[in-house]
Amino acid sequence: MLNLQRITKTFGGVTALEDVSFKVGSGAITGVIGPNGAGKTTLFNIATGLYNQDAGDVYLGEQNISRLPPERLARLGMVRTFQNVELFGQMTVLENVMVGLHTKSKSGIFSCAFKLPGQIREEKTIRRRALKWLEYTGIADLAGMTAGSLPFGKGRLLEIARALAPEPRIILMDEPAAGLNSRETMGLAELIKKIRDLGITIVLVEHDMELVMDVCEAVIVLNLGRKLAEGPPRDIQENPEVIAAYLGDG
Repeated sequence: MLNLQRITKTFGGVTALEDVSFKVGSGAITGVIGPNGAGKTTLFNIATGLYNQDAGDVYLGEQNISRLPPERLARLGMVRTFQNVELFGQMTVLENVMVGLHTKSKSGIFSCAFKLPGQIREEKTIRRRALKWLEYTGIADLAGMTAGSLPFGKGRLLEIARALAPEPRIILMDEPAAGLNSRETMGLAELIKKIRDLGITIVLVEHDMELVMDVCEAVIVLNLGRKLAEGPPRDIQENPEVIAAYLGDG
């Protein structure tokens, strides 16, 4: 589903990523882990079109998506969530998810301005589909609330619901458990598995090792901008190089 080939990125002479390659299987949950500063979020930003790499290529299926902007990637079926929850705070919860369906909208400015019948029908369809994803993530009862007033954990669920709204092929989650308590993290783990069961491929950057080991079928480890290890969760847990990278030993 996702194939990164020899990705390299520098910032002002500092190498954030160097020759990083790996593949993500279709319909799988893959974790990307590593100590702080390993290059995980930079890698996500390149894959999702926020940064341009200095070298290497990114493929979605068979298509080279290197340097495509995020809006193009969304239309191709790749979406993401962010380490810090990014919501439209003055809009309602339902409206936030409706925004996530913009790639499916066909109405233009003229039909929206004059409330033409086709636009009204489309708006109802978008509202219905948005509510479906709120129900899926368990926050439909909050549909009328202002997004900026949500507790952090509910905001995280809203961000995921919005990402799911366009029914993507793959979703990249940047530290989805950050800021969640243990009960919320357990609920997140179940939600991630439910999303995978829809046939959506998931890649997540995460520091919560318990979550990673619970939900991921494969794990990629980055350290100092390079790929250190790759394999099933149990193998990664027992890998001496991985242990040394996290503990700073050797």
